[in-house]
Amino acid sequence: MQKKIIVVGGGIIGLSCAFYLHQEGHHVTILDQSAMNQGASYVNAGYLTPSHIVPLAAPGMATKGLKWMLDSSSPFYIQPRLNLDLLDWGMKFMRSCSQKHVNRSLKVIRDINLFSKELYQDLATLPTLDFHLEDRGLLMAFQTTAAEKEEEIVMRKAKKLGLAVEKISPKKVQELQPDVSMDIVGAYWYRCDAHSTPATFMQQLKSYLVKEGAKIHQNAKVTSLIKKGKTIQAVQTDQSVFSADEIVIATGAWTQKLLQPLGINLPLQAGKGYRLDETQPTGITLPAILMERKVAVTPMQGFTRFSGTMEIAGINHNIRQKRVDAIVHAASQYYPGLKLSQLTKEKVKCGLRPLSPDGLPFIGRHSNFFNLTIATGHAMMGWSLGPATGKLVAEVISNQKTSLDLTAFATERRYG
Repeated sequence: MQKKIIVVGGGIIGLSCAFYLHQEGHHVTILDQSAMNQGASYVNAGYLTPSHIVPLAAPGMATKGLKWMLDSSSPFYIQPRLNLDLLDWGMKFMRSCSQKHVNRSLKVIRDINLFSKELYQDLATLPTLDFHLEDRGLLMAFQTTAAEKEEEIVMRKAKKLGLAVEKISPKKVQELQPDVSMDIVGAYWYRCDAHSTPATFMQQLKSYLVKEGAKIHQNAKVTSLIKKGKTIQAVQTDQSVFSADEIVIATGAWTQKLLQPLGINLPLQAGKGYRLDETQPTGITLPAILMERKVAVTPMQGFTRFSGTMEIAGINHNIRQKRVDAIVHAASQYYPGLKLSQLTKEKVKCGLRPLSPDGLPFIGRHSNFFNLTIATGHAMMGWSLGPATGKLVAEVISNQKTSLDLTAFATERRYG
């Protein structure tokens, strides 16, 4: 049965939902508060990450967060502030930082990442889409034995789950990537991963949807969701009122604020990340995470992206120079011959990732309403999980058996 569907949010999650809903024959309208050319979907590392099997909420992270709270240049920074939503999120986060939660999540995260990677590969075969996608794996590069041992634990878990990964020497890294030298003592090479250029894919997907008849309304800020009983009848924006049979909320870090008037308190915090794009040749051809500094490096179409940091400081796009400097320093520390240009430093951008307390996304219905589906909370895996989330949402709305069990992604789940 064809339905009239509004997708609120035009990032990678929203566009993916719109794509697969359109594939099911539904009539789709996308509403986004921006010009759809900025934000987390455009400034991310572009990774497809089956290797990222450990959720953000893991043993030791709560302690690290408290320690790093005192250092605004640290990889994971929480700005101290009196905010009830932050306190609630923090309590749920601490309850989730357990080995039990990690063990429960490993296979769940692996499965949805592998599913999403397959969908990306399927999309790459479509004649109507022409985007950058490389299957060269991901280096977890380390300079210290402490980082090596820390990642070895993850590597062993990944191998048990059937993921392709091997430990390689600096010499092997040099052979694989001959045009640039790295100052490392070794790396774990996750062959299961891939990478892309986000802006290219986003533009391709938008163009395809418009050509296929989907309606996209940019700079349309949602002011309220109009409800009657357990049904949302329409979406009110500063432009117009849009009615629909089904509503998909894919608004990332803004989701909690949008849903609270409906009596839905979805625990989310905005995790700000930064990116610097170097357009001068770097010689870098292998994606890498610089482990001690938590900086991601991605060779993209026409430039090399350096990205990283997790700053929980509310919804804003303020640039903290200390955090930019930390990424610049990491680049020169791991690639001794590399110096990022002044123009690259000046053109830094940031984006807000939606963080759930347990590091898993919210995908599925909410019991408050018959026709509301939520798709958010993907943290650092939003880009990787875009197609999988879109496909699962389309299956939910089309009343089909979902490709994956959605229990772990339930919108009303418990924490701890």
